[in-house]
Amino acid sequence: MTLDARKKNVLLAIIQDYIATAEPVGSRTIARKYKLGVSPATIRNEMADLEEMGYIEQPHTSAGRVPSNRGYRYYVDHLMQREELSVEEEQLLLSGYLTKMQEVAQVLRRTGQLLSHITSYTGVILTTCYGQGKFKHIQLIHMSAGQAMVVVVTDTGAVHHRIIEIPESICPADLETISAVLNQKMHGKSIENIRLTLIKEIYFELAKQKHVIDLAMDVIRDSLSVETGEKIYLGGIFNILNQPEFNNIEKVKTLLSLLEHENEIANIMTDVFRNEGVTVRIGEEMVDDRMKEYSMVMGSYHMEGKPVGAIGLLGPTRMDYARAFAVVEYMTRNLSLVMERLLRWRGK
Repeated sequence: MTLDARKKNVLLAIIQDYIATAEPVGSRTIARKYKLGVSPATIRNEMADLEEMGYIEQPHTSAGRVPSNRGYRYYVDHLMQREELSVEEEQLLLSGYLTKMQEVAQVLRRTGQLLSHITSYTGVILTTCYGQGKFKHIQLIHMSAGQAMVVVVTDTGAVHHRIIEIPESICPADLETISAVLNQKMHGKSIENIRLTLIKEIYFELAKQKHVIDLAMDVIRDSLSVETGEKIYLGGIFNILNQPEFNNIEKVKTLLSLLEHENEIANIMTDVFRNEGVTVRIGEEMVDDRMKEYSMVMGSYHMEGKPVGAIGLLGPTRMDYARAFAVVEYMTRNLSLVMERLLRWRGK
């Protein structure tokens, strides 16, 4: 069975509504919001056909439907309308490069931040990086009575996390206080900068939480160890956690575990070097079972006509593909220009 015009319109409505609301979509919603010129009963029949064909699914016992990975793929390949960024959005993205950046790493980190800022997904940059990382951010997340997760982000974009045991008397507000103090004291520090005097300052300010601080410092030290080779820079790792899909703490743990395994992400991104333009990978297309609920929109950036790196957006399969596509396309084009100018300037 092929998709006729009516089925395409119903599938498009389901996908657009689900991207916007993250709620399963019913026939009455489509009839009310999308004015397709047919009754809810007719839409239900079309939805039944689409489900049988594998383009939509019924989650649990909900009366509504959600797109399947096959449905998203059909949307990206055949139904998605090209989106253009507004002048204001283009200026926002370019303004991030107006400061005088003298290092490639600075440019790449900034690119990841810009990607995430304008989309609320996680920006991913594939490059080669050498040297030690510096502390950027720490977040202690209350998991349950007696347990917390420590998440450390370095300036290279690397993310490290660990579950630690904490006294049951420590509440989420206490962990927020500890996170705030560590962020204030440790920002920009490398492993050599973590002096005894600094640790004493932290102990003095958080005297009642010495045990938790010791465990957090262990994670920080491990995160700042020397790493060489192919690197992934991440921008806005905490932005993606604001998506409705991550209200489930198990999904948070899975995502953080995934981001720690940079090789898998690097393997996916190197695939874009063989393609022209922007590449979209949806769910099972990324092979790794942990990524079946995620999608990536990626493109390579060039120097002297040759691909030298890749940028992308990592989000849930419900991501706004049209917007992500437009942002990645615009950024790859401009990052290529910025990198060429930077290296010409450094060569003088």
